[in-house]
Amino acid sequence: MTVENLSQVTNIEVAAVLDEVADLLEIKGVRFKPQAYRRAARAIETLPEDIADVAREGDLDDIPGVGKSIAEKIREIVETGRLAYLASLREELPEGVQHLVRLPGIGPKKAVYLARELGVRTVDDLEAAAAAGRIRDLPGFGEKTEQNILESVRMSRTAKERRLLGYILPVARDIERRLSSLTSVRQVSLAGSIRRRKETVGDVDVLATSSRPEEVMEVFSTLPGIERVLARGTTKTSVVLATGIQVDLRVVEDGHFGAALQYFTGSKEHNIALRKLAVARNWRLNEYGLVDLASGRTVAGEDEGGVYRALGLAWIEPELREDRGEIEAARTGTLPDLVGYDAIRGDLHVHTRWSEGAHSIEEMAEAARALGYRYIAICDHSEALHIARGLSPGRLADQVREIERINRVAGDDFTVLSGTECNIGMDGKPDLPDSVLADLDVVVASVHSGFKQTEREMTGRVITAMHNDHVDIIGHPTGRILLEREPYRIDLSAVYDAATKLGVLMEINAFPSRLDLSDVNCFAAREAGVRFSLGSDAHSRENLRYMEFGVATARRGWLSADDIVNTHPLAGLRRVLRT
Repeated sequence: MTVENLSQVTNIEVAAVLDEVADLLEIKGVRFKPQAYRRAARAIETLPEDIADVAREGDLDDIPGVGKSIAEKIREIVETGRLAYLASLREELPEGVQHLVRLPGIGPKKAVYLARELGVRTVDDLEAAAAAGRIRDLPGFGEKTEQNILESVRMSRTAKERRLLGYILPVARDIERRLSSLTSVRQVSLAGSIRRRKETVGDVDVLATSSRPEEVMEVFSTLPGIERVLARGTTKTSVVLATGIQVDLRVVEDGHFGAALQYFTGSKEHNIALRKLAVARNWRLNEYGLVDLASGRTVAGEDEGGVYRALGLAWIEPELREDRGEIEAARTGTLPDLVGYDAIRGDLHVHTRWSEGAHSIEEMAEAARALGYRYIAICDHSEALHIARGLSPGRLADQVREIERINRVAGDDFTVLSGTECNIGMDGKPDLPDSVLADLDVVVASVHSGFKQTEREMTGRVITAMHNDHVDIIGHPTGRILLEREPYRIDLSAVYDAATKLGVLMEINAFPSRLDLSDVNCFAAREAGVRFSLGSDAHSRENLRYMEFGVATARRGWLSADDIVNTHPLAGLRRVLRT
């Protein structure tokens, strides 16, 4: 296959191949290379262009973290749909071991050992062995490890059913864009949990109106990246993408579009509450409209806002539709003025190649300026996080001088803030001395280890860090990794109380696999008087766009712009950080 006739391999599929290569190299005990493959996978996963187009242009080497060797492998994947190097790695290891190693708590050595000693080949095999008590007696395992394995299997099954919003939304938007370009399509919108911006998505719902629905279904069922068509009709077609996620397209009549959009956006609980309001008026509400049962008259249905108005409610943003008090607030006029997606003035958690990032400070600043930001905070890891090439006090001082030089050249319209993401030690102390922290503009303190502490220990640890006069922000406050790692045990109510008293900000980490604090925790923190910062945790220029998902989480948590410090101009932000 020539480069002009590339296969329809998506960015996510290429990244998945590179991730599996990294997994297998780690199992073999190879050092350094796995990290290189993962860095390349993350860069491709977040690439705004199609990887096939980049290959066609011959610009694979320009992707951050992609060297000559990996570029050749990417080209092979794009051109052939497979990678010979991956096939050879699979042959060198016991069958199925790469699936086991992806489970939380199952490292490479344990995966190989279980495969060889028990003949475990699949996650189902592993679950059966653990349930039968066959693992606890193996050297180095035990009953507790066996129970942890069963919990890991449970989490992996959940992960198979859900996808991260940040990785699926771009794919869904591309489908929406392709359909909206058709002359026969009059209206099109995403619906379901992806429109509500839930942190994970089970499937993708798309709603459209069209004068020629058969044509729309034909185009939809043959879009790039579709692996198979589950069902096809004139009003609904369901397909499965190569990534495994299902996409459902419904074509409805123009007069029903608003009611259908409201209905298929959900949530189920929100819709039930709305239907109760309709029943109280002797009306019926469904995807076809809001109908007066006494007269048969359609009260509303053509536009979504009309449905809410007819029921005596203010417009409820999709992110709030979870039946968490939004309907009563819409009835009484007390809905929050949600923070806008364009309200963020700067990013307060950005990494560079000084630690584990892919780009320089200047490159990150240029990308942030292009997004309309007025400032960013460079918060590379501190030295305790060796795996991320954390900065020693000496290297951090060098970085501060570099930031000062960049600011002198940049002028007054954009500012790079000096900062750190320091590690909160087991005793609650940051791993950088106060004399160093005092010279920084922004100090983010985060837990990166010791996740198995008791709730009392972890709560005390974090609150101790918050008492440090130089700590401004607690980063990703619960430590969770969506679909991979549960939050550590911590009394968030106590943390919120301390944050309010001490003026420490809680971070909403916008990285798609974190979104930490969660929406529910944001709501509770807001009720306690906490203020927030938003940070993309960007490790590349492309990652800066993750801020959108942090804003979505804030909106789902009922936050307004006033709740978030980096909606302020720089002068206002500095005043907050000094208090």
